[in-house]
Amino acid sequence: MKKLFSLALAALTFIAAQDICSAQYYKDLFQDSGINLTSRQDLPAARFLGISYETYYSAKHNPMELSVKDTIEQTALMVGSTIDENGVLLYPDGAPRFKMIYVNGGRATKHGNSLTEKGRENIRTFVANGGSLVGSCAGSFIASAGNEDFKVDPGSEGKTGKITRNNDGKVKKEYFGVYPGRTISTDDLNQEYTGMQVEKKSPLLKYYNFGGDMYIDSVYHNGGSWIAEDPYTLVPGTEILLRYDYDKTKEQARIDRGSFPISGKVSCWAYKKDGKTGRVVLIGSHPEGVTEGDRLELTAAMFQYAMDGVGRPEIKGELKNGETRRMVKSTAENDPAFTRIGDKQYHHFNVVIPKNAKNIKVVLESPYKKDDLYLTMTKNDFAFLANARYHDITLGCDKDMKFDKLEAGMWFIGVHCATTVDTVPTDYGVAYTGHLEVLNGVPYTITISWDE
Repeated sequence: MKKLFSLALAALTFIAAQDICSAQYYKDLFQDSGINLTSRQDLPAARFLGISYETYYSAKHNPMELSVKDTIEQTALMVGSTIDENGVLLYPDGAPRFKMIYVNGGRATKHGNSLTEKGRENIRTFVANGGSLVGSCAGSFIASAGNEDFKVDPGSEGKTGKITRNNDGKVKKEYFGVYPGRTISTDDLNQEYTGMQVEKKSPLLKYYNFGGDMYIDSVYHNGGSWIAEDPYTLVPGTEILLRYDYDKTKEQARIDRGSFPISGKVSCWAYKKDGKTGRVVLIGSHPEGVTEGDRLELTAAMFQYAMDGVGRPEIKGELKNGETRRMVKSTAENDPAFTRIGDKQYHHFNVVIPKNAKNIKVVLESPYKKDDLYLTMTKNDFAFLANARYHDITLGCDKDMKFDKLEAGMWFIGVHCATTVDTVPTDYGVAYTGHLEVLNGVPYTITISWDE
């Protein structure tokens, strides 16, 4: 039975079911425009792609200072509160509630401090459990393990140099470390524009051809990042997507004043640790505010590549004949395999049906009678509504599926929480109303039984 289970999971790794799996999230994207970041409300690339998103933005009147109001709002969203113990990014079991988080530019260290260690840990959990992250400028710095100076070789006019500790396994306290390498500042390259050369095998080309010339012109830059690609410093698994292309005259002026050339340096890169984690896509510049042309398509391509790299669905556990599985624990109990289900989330289980099984019954029950849980079932695949062979979407939580017989083998059972919150606009994004109980999760039990 264990061998059969392992083979089934291995096969599922190769199933291209991104559209179906997208159904397991509350929304596509969360935009972090929080304390000490640019207070961006609109996100043109999200509108361009037609994806669903929410934003938290700190007070526009003083975006670089921490206020009591901002702190209370950001903490409730990014850390948690009594009505949402796990914070806006996570489901009660720690799974990602959004497919992706986008982190704006601004002040990386100050924003990291404002999140507190719990807020930073929530973002690490988000990526580790399958959510993707895109960051621009400060968003690329804070996603990394830290930042490092570029040490120019004496007498080289800034043309050569080295990084001594770009990938040492340590993470700066205020940073997330979801990209385990270190970023390097572009020094005094502020309030400028650079071109970007698209790498020949860049995965961004799967989405757009950027005018066919492999080039993106005039991307705004304000003290952002790059990464070294020396084999001793580049994190294994890093994908190089774009490189800076800076004006030659201005480049020489940088060298003359003791700085280093930026042309040819890695400006945009991606990293995905393994199949369970989300994909991290980072850029040192600012294409995100543009509403047309190659720069809009660049941001959209980064978003698409990140969302296509979300982690695979996970199995909660194997159901046994006649044994009731109790999914009733809270976030604080830290037992994800038995934790309640969140809004629009799926929980997946598997069960091996023997050849002689008959009078098969699947029972789903919950004390939360005002919420809606759906029950799905299919063979040899995750049971989402879109591909389930059997499903019960009766309103309410309690379900009772009965079968005289089923094909022998591996079956997957899905529980989907169809109930979600309502939103109302605020001066910092949106606030949740309505079925707030789903934020801390809906408890339920599930039992499958049969005669032999």
